[in-house]
Amino acid sequence: MTTTRLHRKAGVLLAGLLLAALAGCGSDGKGSPEALGTNAAARQAKVPAAPPGLPGMPPLLDPKDVYAADRPGKLSPVVKDFPSRVYVPNTGSNTVSVIDPATYQVIDTIPVGVQPQHVVPSWDLKTLWVNNNRGHTLTPINPATGQAGDAVEVHDPYNLYFTPHGKYAVVMASLDRELVFRDPHTMDRVKTVPVSCYGVNHADFSADGRYFIVSCEFSGELLKVDTEKMEVVGQQKLPFEGAMPQDVKISPDGKTFYVADMMADGMWVLDGEKFTVPKLLPTGKGCHGLYVSRDSREMYISNRGEGTVSVFDFPKNRLTKKWELPGGGSPDMGGVSADGKVLWLSGRYDGEVYAIDTTTGKQLARIKVGNGPHGLAVYPQPGRYSLGHTGIFR
Repeated sequence: MTTTRLHRKAGVLLAGLLLAALAGCGSDGKGSPEALGTNAAARQAKVPAAPPGLPGMPPLLDPKDVYAADRPGKLSPVVKDFPSRVYVPNTGSNTVSVIDPATYQVIDTIPVGVQPQHVVPSWDLKTLWVNNNRGHTLTPINPATGQAGDAVEVHDPYNLYFTPHGKYAVVMASLDRELVFRDPHTMDRVKTVPVSCYGVNHADFSADGRYFIVSCEFSGELLKVDTEKMEVVGQQKLPFEGAMPQDVKISPDGKTFYVADMMADGMWVLDGEKFTVPKLLPTGKGCHGLYVSRDSREMYISNRGEGTVSVFDFPKNRLTKKWELPGGGSPDMGGVSADGKVLWLSGRYDGEVYAIDTTTGKQLARIKVGNGPHGLAVYPQPGRYSLGHTGIFR
């Protein structure tokens, strides 16, 4: 037998042994598609694999509930010793009022820059950033001491968010018509993304962190932005003449985005993945802020134009209650207490803050602050890291 024929015969024998070995591995599960991983399994089954989550993002505690880390008492070791406070930016006074929630009293007033809009917890939970919109600065506040630090120059910081992997801060430069990705600590500019809509405003991220939905207040539009690529990948006009979208919030199961609209007097219900035309759910005049309860069952919706709060039940998929502020008011932005028992909202047009019992809807306190109170932050709150705004935690 020639050398070539010997080599061919050995090759056939070796291939047979390899196939047998693979078949044997399959019999005990080690060579099964499941064992080879999701993508390999999908290739063998000839179906597309689920897209991976944002690289570097901490995995959700519960894939079926993006708010699973926000339960009462689940304070991060980073914040567990911080005093409980409510920080209220007064856009017309250029100050931040600090409220002790135990006494409902203003205990400090911090001078900041021009037109502070929101108080935003940093991704690492260590800093509160005051967005001085027309002062073109961010003022850091140390939540451990309540002391303000030196302002950082940032142009047109109407609102501020952080990517789920903590790599970037995202400044909503409303009048500049830009999304500006920055270093989350130094706030140095990394990438500027010009947008064609007017008034980039509020946002929230998908459950896997791969994209976020942005509201454009002055042109009545929504954007879909790829987090990793830092690019706008979708844009649509809302189907309501004069629409003015505000706060954005994702459902606990991660399947639906809700967008408050103060001119449509309700919230838009959006499929973020498909980014199809959303449907409007009427809530009340001047629908503005959206806040999820600590048990992930309800969402509190502030109706700024009529002094009410609507309550949306996630499992029932409908509105179930409406609470009225005694004597009216202008409930705007805020957050839920760490124990979930109190909803705190600024009274934008009335220079006051409302504390509302989340069980009964009863007003617990009405506290006078500065002029034009806006995006107040209740701090600390449960959660492992912050996505920004007045406190979106995962």
